[in-house]
Amino acid sequence: MNVSKRGLDIQPSPIRKLKPFADRAKEKGIHIYHLNIGQPDIPSPEAVLDAIHHYDEQIISYGPAQGYLELREAIAKYYRSYDIPLNADDVIITIGGSEAIHFGFSVIADPKEEVIIPEPFYTNYNGFASFADVRIVPLTLSVENGFRLPALEEIEAKITGKTRAILLCSPNNPTGTVYTRQELDGIVSLVEKYDLFLIGDEVYKEFIYDGAVHTSVLEYERIKDRVLVVDSISKRFSCCGARVGAVITRNSDVYKALLKYAQARLCPPSVEQTAAIAAYRMGPEYFQEVREEYQKRRDVLYGGLKDIPGIVIDKPQGAFYIIVRLPIKDSEHFVQWMLTDFQMDNETVMVAPAQGFYSSPGKGLDEIRLAYVLKEKDLLRAIEVFKAGLSEYKTHFD
Repeated sequence: MNVSKRGLDIQPSPIRKLKPFADRAKEKGIHIYHLNIGQPDIPSPEAVLDAIHHYDEQIISYGPAQGYLELREAIAKYYRSYDIPLNADDVIITIGGSEAIHFGFSVIADPKEEVIIPEPFYTNYNGFASFADVRIVPLTLSVENGFRLPALEEIEAKITGKTRAILLCSPNNPTGTVYTRQELDGIVSLVEKYDLFLIGDEVYKEFIYDGAVHTSVLEYERIKDRVLVVDSISKRFSCCGARVGAVITRNSDVYKALLKYAQARLCPPSVEQTAAIAAYRMGPEYFQEVREEYQKRRDVLYGGLKDIPGIVIDKPQGAFYIIVRLPIKDSEHFVQWMLTDFQMDNETVMVAPAQGFYSSPGKGLDEIRLAYVLKEKDLLRAIEVFKAGLSEYKTHFD
């Protein structure tokens, strides 16, 4: 009996595959500062927890395949507060943003067709593309210029007869880059010219720093029938385990196709949707304090890393991630070594090797992603331990 080719080829998580090394370190009593995964330590909102604690239905029954109307209306209202005209029938609730991406790839592209994505990118795009039998065409960006999009001609050269969509994640996971309106204008012009879809992963849209403003791809009314937006409550409301996301489209044919995928998996989780309704009812004032906290953490991490000899680093503008280039040859080996061979006062740090965020072979080998999801005191200590570990590593493997 053989496993399917898809089962063999799908990418293992480049972050989670190192978890066994972390588990063994913890068994030895070593404390690990986790900067490897986007799990915020900011508490889930009280309103969300209250909604879960006071859920009083006698049966947790099936809900609508497209999600509760009340939640879809709340999400549409949230976007209307940003002057983006949506209604509930433009929204399908999904099991996290992950399912939204999977559904989106499956609906807009046939097997072997292509989606252009700037890399480094959210590593699970690779898995979702495998599910849909879609090919990702990477557009390689560079830390030297803050992972900005290249000239339009370079992007256009990636478009072939098999291209069905361009996907942009802004604010970006894993780089923290926020695309400017000028950059988006260029992408929109290509979408129009070549009759493509534009997928916007906007999960981190509330986390923009230094007074900048996020531009949603939904703001481009002239291509509204070509736009899909992926969203989620996971990071926005510090509810990663709730697994409630959404896919948004104003194309009725796309919506009907998405709905069939939603019907095939029956419905999103009922209790968590109730909690999500409570989250969206909190209003925009909730985000101000959270945004300020993440900006402070960004400044702490950037300030602590930028003086490392040989580092290449650019201050992120959004989300809560940063990718840096280190003066090492193999970041995965370094990350593993930090878990197996290094400790400082019984503490170590876990980060994510960046090669897993690229699909181009050989890219990101000397880069890591860090998530600034710890409170300031822990983050400062993690930086101290990390720098000591890097210094010692270089004495052994430089």
